[in-house]
Amino acid sequence: MAGIPASTASLRAANTRRVLEALRRGPASQADLARRTGLSPATVSAIVRTLTAAGSVQVSVATSNGRRANRVRLGGGPLAAGIDVDHRHLRVVVGTSGGSGGPVLAERAVRLATDLTAAAGLDTAIRLLDDALTSINASRDELAAVAVGLPAPVDLRTGLVGSSSILPAWVGVRAEDALRERLDLPVVVDNDSNLGALGEMTWGASVGRRDSAYIKASTGIGAGLVIAGELFRGRAGTAGEIGHTTIDENGPICRCGNRGCLEMLAGVPILLRLLEQAYGRPMTLPAAISRARAGDAGCARVLADAGRHIGVAIANLANLLNPEVIVVGGELVEAGDMLLDPMRTVLRRYAIPSAASTAEVVPAALGERAEALGALALALDKAEHLTYEG
Repeated sequence: MAGIPASTASLRAANTRRVLEALRRGPASQADLARRTGLSPATVSAIVRTLTAAGSVQVSVATSNGRRANRVRLGGGPLAAGIDVDHRHLRVVVGTSGGSGGPVLAERAVRLATDLTAAAGLDTAIRLLDDALTSINASRDELAAVAVGLPAPVDLRTGLVGSSSILPAWVGVRAEDALRERLDLPVVVDNDSNLGALGEMTWGASVGRRDSAYIKASTGIGAGLVIAGELFRGRAGTAGEIGHTTIDENGPICRCGNRGCLEMLAGVPILLRLLEQAYGRPMTLPAAISRARAGDAGCARVLADAGRHIGVAIANLANLLNPEVIVVGGELVEAGDMLLDPMRTVLRRYAIPSAASTAEVVPAALGERAEALGALALALDKAEHLTYEG
């Protein structure tokens, strides 16, 4: 795109991503694409011509109610990979935007040791990636891009992984550079809550919603924010740190230095510690949820209290951003309405009526795969952007 001013090139690239995002929801006429994206018909037509020439989309003539219209669908598309790294698991998905049976062509997942180093984690990711590629008779050199999600802040300015009690061995690591050196491929790294939001808006519970939030309620609690159909990361890439919302200013000290942060009241380790104190023995989250469903009052109370604490945070979020839907994922959402109903009650109590009435609280449709699928969506976006720029 030599000779085109940077601002114009950036706008065209952004508009192209909007069209491709709309097409991931299914084939559409160019008129429908204009309505889905809010772009002018002329802009959509120009983008479709460019993408058709690049092989990213295919155009056919369809007839509806006696009218002929160009119908656009994703073409063969580039091959890309998404990697979700957590302190307990690692998941790899390989896929393409043009897959007729869905985006994912291969998937692998393993449990991880909690004290795994960054280097060992990257080695495990590459091993799973190679295994997934082999299963579809593909190789690394066929990948156009790779995206990685981490449960930690990722500074977009420096590429450094920020402070994290979940993955302490990764703090200060430039994960993007480290993986790019190993794979010799384009790599992008983001916070896992951002990728959960991207996964759900692409293939899950917030498809078609222009303003949404994804809450990952797990060991830590984070939020991915979508504003006007675009993922919002903030200046340094650390927007959405909802786990450090102050819920109780006299509460326990948090690693961030504040008191009564949401993570210190509703994070999974805190809940399990409370249950161990009450029952005199360690308990897993699945066991606590199972006992609560069977009528155990103590387990039910701990889960409901967690829902109420998270509800205070999402009420503040609703007042600030007024999202259409708040999607809840992570380990805690396995508790279902035992967690979500208290969240909804507190949201209605503390958010202003116009924000509370328009913010639907729903469980993640993609479950524990949301972050990995969001990473795949980000990798596909990176690949398509490179194709467009190329």
